[in-house]
Amino acid sequence: EGKLRLNYYSESCPNAEAIIKNEVTRLYHKHGNTAVSWIRNIFHDCMVKSCDASLLLDPANGIESEKTSTRNFGMRNFKYIKTIKDALETQCPLTVSCADIVALSARDGVVLLGGPHIEMKTGRKDSKISHVEEIGNFIPNHNDTMSLVLSRFRSVGVDTQGTVALLGAHSIGRVHCSNIVHRLYPTVDPMLDQDYAEYLRGRCPSPDPDPRAVEYARNDRITTMILDNMYYKNVLNHKGLLIIDQELVSDPNTYPFVEKMASDNGYFHDQFSRALLVLSENNPITGDEGDIRVDCRYVNNHHR
Repeated sequence: EGKLRLNYYSESCPNAEAIIKNEVTRLYHKHGNTAVSWIRNIFHDCMVKSCDASLLLDPANGIESEKTSTRNFGMRNFKYIKTIKDALETQCPLTVSCADIVALSARDGVVLLGGPHIEMKTGRKDSKISHVEEIGNFIPNHNDTMSLVLSRFRSVGVDTQGTVALLGAHSIGRVHCSNIVHRLYPTVDPMLDQDYAEYLRGRCPSPDPDPRAVEYARNDRITTMILDNMYYKNVLNHKGLLIIDQELVSDPNTYPFVEKMASDNGYFHDQFSRALLVLSENNPITGDEGDIRVDCRYVNNHHR
């Protein structure tokens, strides 16, 4: 007890990892973007205090949901976590934690998006509290300086090349216009490739986009849903969407790793695996400290 380990559920729920993988795969074939959401979840959950599924809590009984934080803006597909959890509860009631679902669904999502398979330990327990007031101290903003971003990741054990690799998750998915218009209006950020800026202005025609509107630009227009090193080639060509993407190139601490990942997809995948593993093991709740939630959205004994 008290330690994460490989195949933690081998006796209590032998099919746990297979059930998660089956559900993640089924959901991916139905809604491809779910796989992107699972990778976002592990980052937004594990960076803040612990890999403890606190991200998944909805407001209830005095709990303020982490989903309301501006740093978690645009996150979606939470309802499908319930689909995965329900499949587990049917076979093994009150056995598999939501925190392990966050970790393993991300692991399986990475593979579906063309990334590497990562051997991930299990045995996390679920938080009984939300960390909403702490989010700003842990999750970097898209326009923070690279040195601040590096220090945030260092605080959870991820080194510089690991941070560069995890930012490679920006190779998939999309960014809401409200996070990029400051680089386009009133004038275009000179660090942006001009043709690319024209494309972005077409995607985001207003300097004041409605955050509720579906106005997005894709992170990577070439291999949009493949977790590959195209992201690094793009940022080297001044086609990074976010300020933080561009900073990877302008910061001398990160630039050599960007060059290396741009030229070697295998190296990127190796570093991504290593860093995601470290992130997934950040300060887990184990043993009796935590819970196994029946419904990932609420602490147990929540009467709705």
